[in-house]
Amino acid sequence: MPPTQFGLLDWIILVVYFAGVASVGPLFARRNTSTESFFVGNRQFPAWLLGLAMFATSISSITVVSFPGDAYKAAYLRWLPNLMLPLGVYIGSKIFLPFYRRNRCTSAYEYLESRFGHGVRTYVAVCFIIGQVMRIATILYLVSLVFQQITGATPYACILMGGCVLTVYTVLGGVSAVVWTQFLQTFLLWFGTLVCFVTLIRGIDGGIGAVFATGWADGKFMLGDLNVATGQLEPARVVSLWEKSVVMLLISGLAGWVFEYSGNQNVVQKYVSAKNPREAFKAIWICCACSVPTWTFFMFMGTSLYVFFKQHPDPQALAILTGEGGAKAESILPYFCVKMLPTGLAGIVIASILAAAMSASSASISGISAVFLTDIYHRHLVKGARERHYVAVARATSCAACVLMMGGATLFYAWSTLTLQDLGVKLASILGGGILGVYILGFLTTRGTGRSVAAGISVTLVFSTYMAVIEFANVTPEQFMNALGCSRETALLLMKPVHIYYVGLLGQFLTFIVAYLVASLFEPRRDLTGLTFWTQAPSEEEQAGRSN
Repeated sequence: MPPTQFGLLDWIILVVYFAGVASVGPLFARRNTSTESFFVGNRQFPAWLLGLAMFATSISSITVVSFPGDAYKAAYLRWLPNLMLPLGVYIGSKIFLPFYRRNRCTSAYEYLESRFGHGVRTYVAVCFIIGQVMRIATILYLVSLVFQQITGATPYACILMGGCVLTVYTVLGGVSAVVWTQFLQTFLLWFGTLVCFVTLIRGIDGGIGAVFATGWADGKFMLGDLNVATGQLEPARVVSLWEKSVVMLLISGLAGWVFEYSGNQNVVQKYVSAKNPREAFKAIWICCACSVPTWTFFMFMGTSLYVFFKQHPDPQALAILTGEGGAKAESILPYFCVKMLPTGLAGIVIASILAAAMSASSASISGISAVFLTDIYHRHLVKGARERHYVAVARATSCAACVLMMGGATLFYAWSTLTLQDLGVKLASILGGGILGVYILGFLTTRGTGRSVAAGISVTLVFSTYMAVIEFANVTPEQFMNALGCSRETALLLMKPVHIYYVGLLGQFLTFIVAYLVASLFEPRRDLTGLTFWTQAPSEEEQAGRSN
C-alpha cells in the first residue's frame, strides 16, 4: 500500500513523541533496585494516577483501531460485553481484589498455591503469559497497520519499529515508568481522538444528525453482525447458544470482566500498588467511569467513518469495507487520519493511537515479567538469590516478551477473518482455560484441592481444544460423516455444539462443576481459614483505614 499524505511536521511530532516515551525508562531505571519497586512501585501510587493507568491498559489499539473498524464494517453486537464492566468491577472489588492487598501479593496467582497447590498456580500463570503474549501481539499488529498506512513500509519493518521503542521504556523503567507513561498517554489519546472526531463530523453533510440517520437506515446501530455469506447486516437473536446472541454476549462479558478483576495480573498489579485499600478501590472505579464511555465513543467513530465515506466515496475506503485485496477493517481510522487530516493534526492523532497501543502493551509486558518471576522462576528455578539478580531476570523476561510480541504480530497477517475484534473474541474464549471457574471455586466454596481442580481443567482443555480444531482447521460435515458413520444432522451438531464465542464461558462452568463434584465425592474437607471469602479477616491496613 503506498504512503498517503503525511507531512514533515507530522513526522517531527512522532519523533518527539517516541523520544519522550523512550526517555521515561532510563529516568526510572535507577529507582528499580528491588522487585518490590520494579513491579509495584513500593505500593505508593495514588488513586487518580492508578485509575487512569488502568484505563490506559484497557484502552489499547484494540479499542482505538479495532472498535472503529468493527463498527465501520459491521454493527454494534460486539460492543455489548463492555456494558457489563461496572457489574464486573463491583463483584471483583467486593470479593476478590481485597484479598491480594491483605496478603501483600505481587502476583495474582500466589493465592492459588495456598488454596490448591503449586501445580494450579503454575498452570494459571502459564495461561496468563500465553494470553498476554497473544494480546500484545494483536496490539502491535494494529500498530503496524498505522505505520504501514503512513510509510508504505513492509509489515515486518513496522512491527520491528514499534516493538523496539516499546521495549526500551518498559524493560528499563518497570511499573513506575509504565504507570506514568500511561497517565500522560491517556490525555494524549483523549486530545488526539477528539481532534480526529471533530474533523470527521465537520466533513459530514448534516453532522452528527446525519450519522444517526444514515447509520440507522443502513442498520449500522443494530445489535447484529455481518453475514459473510450474503454480505448483509443481520440482527442477532436474543438468546442462542449456537449463534451470536444478545443475552449470551452480555453473560460472557460479565464473566470476562469478573475474571479481569479477580485473576488478571494487569489489574491486580496496579491494585496492590496503591497507597492503601481506599485508594485502590477508588482507582478501579475511576477506570470504570472512563472506559465505558470511551468504548462507546470509538464504536460511534466507526459509524461516523462509514457515513463519511458513503458521502465521499473513496476506492481504498470501499476496499476496506468489502475486504477487497485483503484490506483490513482495522486500517480505516489510520487511513482517514493520514488521508484527510491536515498536516500537524495527522501527526497528533497518529501519536494518540500509538499512545493507546503502547500504554496497554507495556502493562501486559510488565505483568508477564511479574508472573514469570514470581510464580515460575522464583518459585521453581532459583530461590534465595539477591534482589539485583531478580531485577535482571525481570528485565530479561520483558525483553523475551517483546520478542514474542513481534513474532506473534507477524502471524496475524496470515489470518483471514471478519474483523480482528471478531478474531480476538474467539481466541480469548478458547484460551480462557477455565481460570475463572478455579477462582470461584477457591474464593466462594470450601471444596477443592489441586487434584479436583486438575480434573476440571482437563475436561475444559479437551473441550476447548476440540472447539479450536473445529473452528480453525476447516473441518467439514463430510469428514465427520465418513469418520463416524453418522448422519449429516449429527455431524452438524458435533461441529457446533455451541458458538465459538461461548466456549470460554462454558469452560468456566465445566471447570467449576467437575472440580466441585470430584472434591465433594472423593476429597475430605480441610481447614481453609483465611483462604476463602467467608473466612477472611480484615488486615491491619484495612482496620486502620476504617478507624480513620
